[in-house]
Amino acid sequence: MEAACSIRDGWSTTRPEDDLRILPICDGGDGFGERLAELEKAKPVDCQTVDAAHRPLTAKWWWQEQQKMAIIESACIIGLAQLPSSRYHPFQLDTFGLGKVLLEVAKRGAETCVVGIGGSATNDGGFGMAKALGWRFENKAGEAITEWTDLDQLSLASAPSKRHLFEHLLIASDVENLLLGDKGASRIYGPQKGLRESDMEKSEACFRSLSRQVDALTGHEWRLEPGSGAAGGLGYGLMAFLGGKAESGFDFFADRADLNTQLAWADLVITGEGSLDLSSLMGKCVGNVAEKCREMGKPCIGIGGIVRNKEKLSNLFTGIYSITPDLTDQVSALKFASKWLKELSKKASNDIQL
Repeated sequence: MEAACSIRDGWSTTRPEDDLRILPICDGGDGFGERLAELEKAKPVDCQTVDAAHRPLTAKWWWQEQQKMAIIESACIIGLAQLPSSRYHPFQLDTFGLGKVLLEVAKRGAETCVVGIGGSATNDGGFGMAKALGWRFENKAGEAITEWTDLDQLSLASAPSKRHLFEHLLIASDVENLLLGDKGASRIYGPQKGLRESDMEKSEACFRSLSRQVDALTGHEWRLEPGSGAAGGLGYGLMAFLGGKAESGFDFFADRADLNTQLAWADLVITGEGSLDLSSLMGKCVGNVAEKCREMGKPCIGIGGIVRNKEKLSNLFTGIYSITPDLTDQVSALKFASKWLKELSKKASNDIQL
């Protein structure tokens, strides 16, 4: 909401006569829970858990009593935004805290649970979550594996007596990547979380070993499901360990926000995200909004804190604008995001011809 308001305010500075509507969109990452709760009239519930680094955390989830539906935003539990910048390497982080929240939600009697999984700091394939849910992982010596980085030594995976906690578990995700491979969890999104090229072989080996054992145990090749690579493999974990069903976070939200009607009203659409790049076209909100605009013949401006692969993105956007390095450096952009979004929007409004 703050970002949308900043963009609106910057635009209005130079084009005060324009009629502007804001519609903050979230496809499963930061802000997903709050935005969906507004649409579903769900109430917040506090829960004691831990963040991705196992530091104590009072997290929030949302409860819709009539529908017996719970809404969980992984980003506010195991998200990057919960951690000090650059202090932790993904090898030190896991999804255990999310598993604790899922258990609390199940105790509440939820029949449907919607989990937004974008914005995570983790890259553990859902291993930590599985441990919290009662799964056990052992090496050849029969010793319990307690860190996901030891999963390349995995010899046996054992499931708890009750695997599925909910009648319906919907995984709202912004990507369709598979768990493994060149376009898998580690190689595509790992670098955003701090994984280095030298970490990739280890991470892939752990995911291969985990998926080999768990897929065999459950009788389904979850690693080949679209979205299994989302959120550092958390998509895989929610499918394999809890029987979750992946759904486009964008479609889930767009349906409830009546996005098509909003786009039909507009003469021009502005959308964007922190890093506007090729991954923005892999099922994320920005790419989907731009694609819908193209289908409807609406001009669409794309903005980002930083823009990569601008030439390849230009097919979808009428114009593309970047805070860095066009207006300022990265440190200032991160510290004064609202200010620079206003300036960027002002620049775009001066350029556009309507």
